[in-house]
Amino acid sequence: MPHDGPTLPPVQLHSDAELARAALAAPLLTRAVRLARWAGPETRVGAGGELIDEQLPAAARELGLDTDGDGPAHASEAWRLAVDTGLVEVTDPETDGESAGGGHGTAAPGAHLDLVTSGGPQDILAIWQDALEAVHTDAIAPVMDDLADAIGPDGEIDYGLLDWDPEAESEFLDGVLGNLYLLTVTDGGAGDEPVPLPALAASMIVPDDMGEPTDDILEQVSVAMMRLDDQFRLLEPIGLVEYQPVDESLMVDADDPGEPAPYGDDEDVSRYGLVKLTPLGLHGVRARMLEAGVRAPAVGELSDKGADVLLDGIAHYPEAAARAETEQWIGRRDSAAAAHELLSAARGGDEGGPLRRLRCQQALSLVGSRAEHEVRAVLDDLELGGLARVWLAERGAADVPAPPESMIFWLSIDTIAAQLDAEGESEELRALVQGLTGQHSGFFDAAWRVGHPATADVLEAIGRIHPDRKSAKEARKAAFKARSRA
Repeated sequence: MPHDGPTLPPVQLHSDAELARAALAAPLLTRAVRLARWAGPETRVGAGGELIDEQLPAAARELGLDTDGDGPAHASEAWRLAVDTGLVEVTDPETDGESAGGGHGTAAPGAHLDLVTSGGPQDILAIWQDALEAVHTDAIAPVMDDLADAIGPDGEIDYGLLDWDPEAESEFLDGVLGNLYLLTVTDGGAGDEPVPLPALAASMIVPDDMGEPTDDILEQVSVAMMRLDDQFRLLEPIGLVEYQPVDESLMVDADDPGEPAPYGDDEDVSRYGLVKLTPLGLHGVRARMLEAGVRAPAVGELSDKGADVLLDGIAHYPEAAARAETEQWIGRRDSAAAAHELLSAARGGDEGGPLRRLRCQQALSLVGSRAEHEVRAVLDDLELGGLARVWLAERGAADVPAPPESMIFWLSIDTIAAQLDAEGESEELRALVQGLTGQHSGFFDAAWRVGHPATADVLEAIGRIHPDRKSAKEARKAAFKARSRA
């Protein structure tokens, strides 16, 4: 039974307040904020808004960095981020060279700087997202060696000489971040564990149907690894990832010292780089994917919606995410009202109805015994009476009337249809089918007469998966009768 499920599994994000605190603690944004507060009337900038060379040592000292080593470069990087995010505003350089600026522009704290202290979490996250976009742009830029080779006779960079496609570079990095996001949020994926850089690079290079990678493919993976090593070193200071770089002692390739030695099974994979998205990184990558039109749900976004939206929305969620989403939804409502709304939304003869009723039953378990009055009210409802009896029986409720035989078979069809929709023809479904058909003599003779919209589909599925050949044949005959009857 096909379904239009979400493109990606739902992610459980930290609260906006927690994410905003993490954003302000990101080293690169922290430095940008400090330089924005330092900027004043005497600050001089070049044509692109960059600090002039003479001011870089002072900026480095402001950040507590050395003035002889990498300090000025780090200060320059932080300043550019401050300009890109609106923490600093710059004027155009003077053109006559006779002003107090000596042909240089000036700088001052920007409008966004006040938001760092007076804005809400969303304001801070918006600034951080702008910062991420700026760093992402830097990460896909040509490497310095390539830029040196592309300097023309006039001393300017000739971009035509570069083997560089900015769109392709951006798509590749976004693909890597997307794979890392998927590994993080998928049940059974990496979760909170870091991902080896070789595996992440291979996920973008090695075809899915390839057995043993060729030497050419392995070389491409190696090149991609080193490019990603540079990029993750840039993305870590903005708080997107936690990154353990490639061990420099591995750079022993005689032909190309810039590439690592081949990875062997006996090697410690961590030496080849380990990366994982931070909670803030999950938020940032998801925001970029949403902007690109990717469906990337987050737990909690259905809590203010109706029960119909909730049950359809969590239909194909992993169990833990479905439970977390439902708990948030129930937490915003009176228990009795929540139970009534869930039961009303569970009705329907559409294709999604069976799985909706299964999710309803699971949701009612979170409401607990407070839902008993509302559950008893649907005991005579053909669609809901079966799940109501199961729910009451699981809680040891008294005075639960026995279901009529028609309801038993209707519930059996509905339950199998829900499992087919949720998990396909799984081993768990095989066991369920074997148990249900074994409990009732003449199951197939009665089942094909059930007026459930999914009867024929369910019987056909039983015919495919039932381990007993005789029962499988009976199921296929019953499916034919059900279709003929329809």
